[in-house]
Amino acid sequence: FNFLSFFIFMVSDESKPKPKFMSNITAPKIPDGDKVDFDDIHRKRQEKDLSELQSLIEAHFIQRKKEEEELIALVNRIEKRRAERAEQQRIRAEREKERQARLAEEKERKEMEEQRKKHDEDAKKKKALSNMSQQYSAGQKSENRRGAKKQTEREKKKKILAERRKPLNIDHLNEDKLKEKAGELWQWLMSLEAEKFDLGEKLKRQKYDVSDAAGNREIFKLHPVTLSKLSM
Repeated sequence: FNFLSFFIFMVSDESKPKPKFMSNITAPKIPDGDKVDFDDIHRKRQEKDLSELQSLIEAHFIQRKKEEEELIALVNRIEKRRAERAEQQRIRAEREKERQARLAEEKERKEMEEQRKKHDEDAKKKKALSNMSQQYSAGQKSENRRGAKKQTEREKKKKILAERRKPLNIDHLNEDKLKEKAGELWQWLMSLEAEKFDLGEKLKRQKYDVSDAAGNREIFKLHPVTLSKLSM
């Protein structure tokens, strides 16, 4: 009996309300009179203790089941939240990956565009230099044709320099050297244009002098006496 009472005391929780069905149990009363049935009293006390123990056990398991359900619900919420965070991180990682891919693609596109522009510019520069070289060669040939009839000392020197000049080779030049070579050819063309202009003006004056001299001769032929008097 003492062990049973101690067990009831250990498993009971005073903060928890007792089940309602325990309110019908009452303590056994000692009957009036001289004769007392202690066996019956002891039996009823045991029944009462056993009923209380069963009630406590049932209440304990009910509370434990409730706590287990709450724990399961909490675990489910934690797992759900963890899955949501993992999904959010996956989405962010996927978006970051796509963003990095777009940046890399844009960078590659810009680099290819810059390379294409540089290639086009180099091709244009080489073409311009080639045209200038052709013009230079044509100018040299023209100078040689004009000088075949009558050459001055200056034209002879240019011919000698042209014969000594090496063919124009620009395939191995980089961008800076190409710019430098283009500047040299441009200056050379400008000097040719200036010389061409001077020669043109000189030719005009020569033609004018020849025409003027021819006119004077014609006038002298027509009026020789008048001109001789004027000269006196």
